[in-house]
Amino acid sequence: WWFFTLIIISSYTANLAAFLTVERMVSPIESAEDLAQQTEIAYGTLEAGSTKEFFRRSKIAVFEKMWTYMKSAEPSVSVRTTEEGMIRVRKSKGKYAYLLESTMNEYIEQRKPCDTMKVGGNLDSKGYGIATPKGSALRNPVNLAVLKLNEQGLLDKLKNKWWYDKGECGSGGGDSKDKTSALSLSNVAGVFYILIGGLGLAML
Repeated sequence: WWFFTLIIISSYTANLAAFLTVERMVSPIESAEDLAQQTEIAYGTLEAGSTKEFFRRSKIAVFEKMWTYMKSAEPSVSVRTTEEGMIRVRKSKGKYAYLLESTMNEYIEQRKPCDTMKVGGNLDSKGYGIATPKGSALRNPVNLAVLKLNEQGLLDKLKNKWWYDKGECGSGGGDSKDKTSALSLSNVAGVFYILIGGLGLAML
């Protein structure tokens, strides 16, 4: 009986450990520096947009190096739309990285087929603004309204609602964060089969 109990405990522990082992998408690239220093993985941006302008205007050495590569690469590494960029990422089998704004990146990785992830930290930090005509009477009321929403935490709540709560990829999406899920009966069914078998043998 003690030997049988040991088998049950060992089986349960092994099964639980296997279930709780999180599979992660492993990337050979962890930063912009990694991208700039290699030649195996191509990378690009939208043909026209803020991300391209960021690299074009940057005076930081690593970004200047990346820009030099992107503007001279053949075939072109630029794409006309973000949708085209994501298709290129998926078809490249890990040989193309699409550089885009983090907000859009986080939204996309929460949408099916949940096969993309954000690698490394943000390259820069910028915010969004609401444009009004110069001298418009709307400027101050809009500024105050946005400030109030931010102080109340409503902007973060709205982002969580539309990016993550309504996401299609579970917690963490398709990025490198850990995903968690509930342990179901099927994950430890083998233990109960052994237990039933042991009880049957004990009754003989």
